[in-house]
Amino acid sequence: MEHFPTHGTYIEKEAIDQLSGEHRQYLLHRHGTLDLDPIPGYGDADPYNWTTWKKIANLLLVAFHALMATFTAASIIPAYGAISKDLGVSIQEASYLTSLQIAIIGGAPLFWRPMSNRFGRRPIFILSLICSLVANIGCANSPSYGTMALCRAITAFFICPPSAIGSGVVTEVFFKKERARYLGIWTLMVTLGVPLSPLIFGFVATRLNYRWIYYILAIINSTQLVLYIFLGPETRYIRRGVEHHGSELKQEYMNFHRIDPTPFSLAEFLRPLAMGRHLCIMLPAAAYAMVFMFGSIIITVEVPQLFEEKFEFTPAQIGLQFIGLIIGSILGELIGGYISDHWMLLGTKKTGSRPQPEYRLWLSYIGYLLTITGVVVFLVRLDEAPDGQWNVTPIVGAAIAGGGNQIVTTVLITYAVDCYHEESASVGVFITFVRQIWGFIGPFWFPDMFVNLGLRNSAALCSCLMIGVSIIPTIFLQLKGRSWR
Repeated sequence: MEHFPTHGTYIEKEAIDQLSGEHRQYLLHRHGTLDLDPIPGYGDADPYNWTTWKKIANLLLVAFHALMATFTAASIIPAYGAISKDLGVSIQEASYLTSLQIAIIGGAPLFWRPMSNRFGRRPIFILSLICSLVANIGCANSPSYGTMALCRAITAFFICPPSAIGSGVVTEVFFKKERARYLGIWTLMVTLGVPLSPLIFGFVATRLNYRWIYYILAIINSTQLVLYIFLGPETRYIRRGVEHHGSELKQEYMNFHRIDPTPFSLAEFLRPLAMGRHLCIMLPAAAYAMVFMFGSIIITVEVPQLFEEKFEFTPAQIGLQFIGLIIGSILGELIGGYISDHWMLLGTKKTGSRPQPEYRLWLSYIGYLLTITGVVVFLVRLDEAPDGQWNVTPIVGAAIAGGGNQIVTTVLITYAVDCYHEESASVGVFITFVRQIWGFIGPFWFPDMFVNLGLRNSAALCSCLMIGVSIIPTIFLQLKGRSWR
């Protein structure tokens, strides 16, 4: 499992002297410099040689597709009450329709990564949208709880590829110096899917039958499908050991046959899990998962229960509580993505060479402190609020936590990708797996924690867990990361 022949997509900067004169002239004409990392191939079909607008258009489609995975999972959160009455189940059982999707989104990319390596990202994404569209229509017309659970499982299986292999797409399209900024867009969309969905569908659940949630999701999938057919070119480009034939248009949009002849193997399907043996992947994955669970999942999942019980809110009013999390996530991305790239550039100017990936981790401590502060404010201020008397301070805490979570998300994922750039898709799949399984388990013990400890002591426990699993391992990662790699 150490190496697969599919690794023919990345040419290191040091290989510039081995290029032909014609290749070097092409790169000078296209980019105005040979100081490129990594080195693009020869031809306009190589994603590194695309125009900026084309790269960004493709990224936005993939990032929005990634958003739809968490967006779809969280869509029915405001409608648990309506679902329980319609299908004759408890509210707790209705919540399992969300937990089911969280778990599948974590595991299904293990299948999709090898498939997208062989057949390309574009065919897999198009198949994803077609099948998700059909499955959402199935959810809307499900006559029973079991049928709806089955359709939700199918939707989760097909909608999830970009939420994990999106890191591979970013690595395939953007140079290293701008990677954090564009990885940040992808990670931001994954994060925003969680709070944005209940904000929107809270109004749908209040004004329409909850089954319209599924119809709206199907309409969104159909729109994505049309846009991706015309604006979503293939990003997987093999630069070594393969000859490219046909026009740029044919290679990017009309290539639906197998592009990598390497035989499948069981080991390749399990390879992303093997990334956990690298401490430079395992520690950031665990640190990120813990912060994501408290900075996003606990707030999103528990808001309907805590706020409905304490303030007797309607689904629409519950949805409005997610505005703070959305605003905080967007502001946090400014530090996690844009400022992160500038931080690395400052390190380059200071030392005369690009700093080690561990240099980026300094920014993660800002995110940790903000997340801990936000979770404490959210839970303590909610505990202090009198029954029936809402105030904005818990939502301010949610915004602070959301900002910290987004900083940690972008910084740690970018760090992991920088450590093993040629394994970027596997890194994304592994981190998604850890995050989703962590997020799947959390809602099962959150209610017991609140009942047994109370909100104040729960805030203390959450803080201790983030210090122990996130902050302390990051310190060791900065000290030992280079030798571990």
